[in-house]
Amino acid sequence: MENSLAKILMMAGAGLFLIGLIIYLLQGKGSWFGHLPGDIRVEKENFQLYIPWVSMLLVSVILSVLFHLFKRFF
Repeated sequence: MENSLAKILMMAGAGLFLIGLIIYLLQGKGSWFGHLPGDIRVEKENFQLYIPWVSMLLVSVILSVLFHLFKRFF
């Protein structure tokens, strides 16, 4: 039990490190993300509403595929 928990924590840490590294390296190059067609943006004088509907759908699909592949091979 302890051994598997250690592996899970190490994989989670490595995954967070890789995500952080990718975000750091791609600063400014991913400016399209969050501005996809279908993302809802309402701006008025004293009110702003932003719902990144399509962007989060894209993230969900990518993560689902990655987790499926990870589960299949490990």
